[in-house]
Amino acid sequence: MMNIFDIKHESSDGKARTGTLHLPHGDVQTPVFMPVGTNATVKALTKDDLDEIGFEIILANTYHLYLRPGSDVIEEAGGLHGFSGWEKNFLTDSGGFQVWSLSKLRKITEEGAMFASNIDGSRHLFTPEKIVDVQAQFNSDIQMQLDVCSGWGIDKKEALHSLEITENWLKRAKSEWLKKQDEGYKGILLPIVQGNFFEDLRIRSAEFVTSMEMPAIAIGGLSVGEPAEVFASMLDFTVNHLPKEKAKYVMGIGTPDYILDAVHSGIDMFDCVLPTRNARNGSYFTHDGKLSIKQERFIHDFGPVDSECNCKVCRNYSRSYLRHLFKEQEILSSMLASYHNLYFLHNMMKEIRLAIEENRFEEYRTNFLKRYHAGNIK
Repeated sequence: MMNIFDIKHESSDGKARTGTLHLPHGDVQTPVFMPVGTNATVKALTKDDLDEIGFEIILANTYHLYLRPGSDVIEEAGGLHGFSGWEKNFLTDSGGFQVWSLSKLRKITEEGAMFASNIDGSRHLFTPEKIVDVQAQFNSDIQMQLDVCSGWGIDKKEALHSLEITENWLKRAKSEWLKKQDEGYKGILLPIVQGNFFEDLRIRSAEFVTSMEMPAIAIGGLSVGEPAEVFASMLDFTVNHLPKEKAKYVMGIGTPDYILDAVHSGIDMFDCVLPTRNARNGSYFTHDGKLSIKQERFIHDFGPVDSECNCKVCRNYSRSYLRHLFKEQEILSSMLASYHNLYFLHNMMKEIRLAIEENRFEEYRTNFLKRYHAGNIK
């Protein structure tokens, strides 16, 4: 199987590491946070904004793009890159999470996932093979296997059944992906470790996924409602049963504390909608915790959101003005807040990579979180 990941430096004080992902549309430095562009666009930002910040990969959503505008349209446009104009890498998810979370009418069988569209109620069937084909039409640089998602609190019998289907679907997805590779498709397929919150099922899934010899590995079934300490312990447990040399991806985390926990456990990739969703609700990341711009105390505050941030929002706009934009529901409010939050995380990732390479990641993590959780925003 192809090698797409080189480990550059392993921290001397833990499992954190830096590396490089070699993908069809350029190399990606890890650890990396990937902004979520559900509909092939990161909300409130242009592709030039993302390029200016320095992102090398973004995420798009197979479920939504399959329903509208449709994979045939995107293929005709030259894949997601031609359709959107974003010339760097795309990771696309499989749609499994959306089938689980959005569809009121769904049925999971060995064949696939039958569901009703959240747009118009029309019926659709996702099979492992179809999802590989759709993501190949997108020309995704990284595509995800179709899996069965399960939430926090289910019993072991249900978790085992979901895992068994996911394993079978991976075999079928890999077979279809290899066919697409023979036809010239260059993107990679990621398998997903499941098993819910049962350690023996996690071990089984990790061993099965490892045996499939895929280019990289995703860890699923986390950040689905469980307490933060359960997330951290189960993530660490799962990583310990996966090969060190493979790049590892955890889906759905996008706050500094969860990111730092993931890097501590040896995770290389993560994504989340929260930075831009929070931005649209007037919440800004700062080194001193989250800042809610709607507060009255900012009416006469003409300083930046974060005096240590060098983004163009902090350089050019005051808290007073940003509060005004938010209160007046101006579109610019979402644009500026989204830019700042993604810049903040991208810059944090650069600091994390430097700290790892200087063998001081655990010190960085401790100091960052101590200040962040103190929340002493002035």
